[in-house]
Amino acid sequence: MLGRLYIFVTLVFSCLFISLATANADRLKDMTSIAGVRSNQLVGYGLVVGLAGTGDGNAVLTQQAMQSMISQFGVVTNAANMNGKNAASVIVTADLPPFVKPGQKLDVVVSTVGQAKSLRGGTLLMTPMLGADGETYAIAQGNLMVGGLGVAGGDGSSLTVNVPTVGRIPSGGTVERMIETTFLENENLLLNLHQGDFSTSTRVAEAINEIFGEGVATALDSTSVKVRAPVNPAEKVSFVSLLENIQVDPDRPRAKVVVNARTGTIVIGGDVRVLPAAVTHGSLTVRVKEDRKITQAQNIAVADGVAATVQGEAVETPETEIQAEEELARAFVFDPGVELSSIVDALNAVGGTPSDLVAILEALREAGSLRAELIII
Repeated sequence: MLGRLYIFVTLVFSCLFISLATANADRLKDMTSIAGVRSNQLVGYGLVVGLAGTGDGNAVLTQQAMQSMISQFGVVTNAANMNGKNAASVIVTADLPPFVKPGQKLDVVVSTVGQAKSLRGGTLLMTPMLGADGETYAIAQGNLMVGGLGVAGGDGSSLTVNVPTVGRIPSGGTVERMIETTFLENENLLLNLHQGDFSTSTRVAEAINEIFGEGVATALDSTSVKVRAPVNPAEKVSFVSLLENIQVDPDRPRAKVVVNARTGTIVIGGDVRVLPAAVTHGSLTVRVKEDRKITQAQNIAVADGVAATVQGEAVETPETEIQAEEELARAFVFDPGVELSSIVDALNAVGGTPSDLVAILEALREAGSLRAELIII
């Protein structure tokens, strides 16, 4: 009875706290994850049949798989005599969520590993799904849904839309074994922040203690917060449902400048600052034009006092033209404590390419003027 009263009173105070939270606050459900409550990856090797001639053909791997499957029904055959143009060897993958019980369904993804051109219209035969420990946790089977399309012409031309060699089977996997978890056995819960930060970790512990009482939560480091939970399993589930809806205003992240070198995307954090610095940016363009001048040589021959002109070998003379153009250097000055908007305006005024902006940011960092972490991905 006291346990139920505790849960009811806690729920009332929690709802009052959440309603008074600021608009910028985030739920712990979105900021953290509970240690041990995680999904597990499953993988299996299977055979897709029923393809319209887009299979693996005479691939040895597929022939052996077909022979092994057929032999389970008492049919004796030679793998070399089998044609796999309507079959394909595939890898089947799935994620096993936490607390999933035997008999529940999973979505599975099927991908080719051989020479198959398309899985459209295929059916996956019963495939065991293995975990990292080699044990079978699910069984997959069903008709594939393929969003891609591939068409080939007789002259060798082809057209491919999306990826026809990967398919999906909604609810195509059936869980056969449950993964044991220590969630109900542990006395404490460990909340792991998605983005580690000492200030945010402290705020999470303070917010939990403000609702459930002092000493319930303790910040262990920049990533983890230990929370004392009820011993009764029923109360623990209710406790977590209240816990994950607590709202916390996370601390401002570290100043960062993230550069994607492949796409040229540059993201500058709001807390980036620049010390006084003068930047000059210009470009030098050198054009080299190579050409060759052909001159027909003429030889003069004299015989019996008579001169005659004889065509000689052609002479090839290289001609090189070099032009150098240098744009006017444009300079701008950063004052002390410049904020993000001023940095963006100055970089836009330069009108350079993404590679030019990266060069300027790297130069500012080397000069010690960029008060931010420069990350290149």
